[in-house]
Amino acid sequence: MSARKAVDKELSREIIMSAARDLFVEKGYQHVSMRQIAAKLGYSHGAIYYHFTNKAELFFALVESHFSMLDQKLEEMMDADLPNTTKLKHIFIGYIEFGLTHQSHYEIMFLVKDKEVRNFMNEGPMKTYQTFASHISELSEKRLSIRDIWSIFMALHGFVTHYIGHVVGFEEVRQAAEHHAELLLLWTKK
Repeated sequence: MSARKAVDKELSREIIMSAARDLFVEKGYQHVSMRQIAAKLGYSHGAIYYHFTNKAELFFALVESHFSMLDQKLEEMMDADLPNTTKLKHIFIGYIEFGLTHQSHYEIMFLVKDKEVRNFMNEGPMKTYQTFASHISELSEKRLSIRDIWSIFMALHGFVTHYIGHVVGFEEVRQAAEHHAELLLLWTKK
């Protein structure tokens, strides 16, 4: 099989990352090889190496793209012309919606336990948390402590991880997510 196989669709980084995401979630980072990713796509492993030098680089690109998606969602909510309390609620619900709409993304972003991956991946979650924390601090009517903001973040994260794999998507739990967001809003006003 040639490295640049002629098919209907040209092999791209996005296509490779999509196939890799599915395999990483299904089998775990340690149990996936570049050859397996290539085989899933019907290409030689050389075609994958044309885009990524190794599995760690591929995984890192995947994680970076996922955090970029979440950061963009947070920024869109901050840019909305809404009262601060409404923005807070939209951020809470938006975080849950992101996690349950993009379950495999969320698992890779926050739930991968492989030591090899965790060592080079700690920056993404921390940067996103810092963005989240600064937005919550800015929008809250009463300046919240760092512990309060961390607890809000963990409450959202817990909600998402509770439902991952048990629901097809966000719409199944929209009412519960809205109730959860309302409770968290009460916390910001204490």
